[in-house]
Amino acid sequence: MPRRERENTLPSFAAALEAGADGIELDVHVTADGVVVVHHDAQLRGGVSIARTSWRELRSAAEHARIEIPTLASVCDLVGERAELFVEIKGTGIEQQVVAVLRDHRGPNAIHSFDHAAIARLAGFDGRLRLGLLFEERVPDVAAMLAASGAKDAWPEHRIADGPLVEAVHGAGGRVIAWTVNDRRAIARLSALGVDGVCTDDVTLVGGS
Repeated sequence: MPRRERENTLPSFAAALEAGADGIELDVHVTADGVVVVHHDAQLRGGVSIARTSWRELRSAAEHARIEIPTLASVCDLVGERAELFVEIKGTGIEQQVVAVLRDHRGPNAIHSFDHAAIARLAGFDGRLRLGLLFEERVPDVAAMLAASGAKDAWPEHRIADGPLVEAVHGAGGRVIAWTVNDRRAIARLSALGVDGVCTDDVTLVGGS
């Protein structure tokens, strides 16, 4: 829960679970030696590239920068079956490594990305995966966009979510999860539209808690 703890860290995810979150959303990259790690940007402050750095070296650089970079496996252990794990693929060409980690996760999980081609590759790799597409501009036919990539979940930027979008996605058997919503009135509007979830930096904003 980034409003209380640094985003994409175990303390932040633990705080969200304690506040009643039924989903945990995170971003992943893969190190040079194949470890899937949770971090928003492709680089650490100072320019250390995750994709070009080994896990051991990355941990050392993170400690020096006084930040935490957990592995996806460690987040899986923390979350377990308490919430659905929503994994956003940030790195390029890392789909297989992400799926390999999630195979051992005992709780529900789904994968989403702005990289729609990566989602399509995943759909071709394993049709059982729950997949989603992130987007921030209106599209003429959201159901067709999802079908073209083998995805079920639509992740619109919350301001473009409206009744026709929700109806189209639900009609295609999918879910609508709006991001990133940090205003109670916006959450109430989305709830009235019938969205299936909202991604927020503060779980206490949801449900009037």
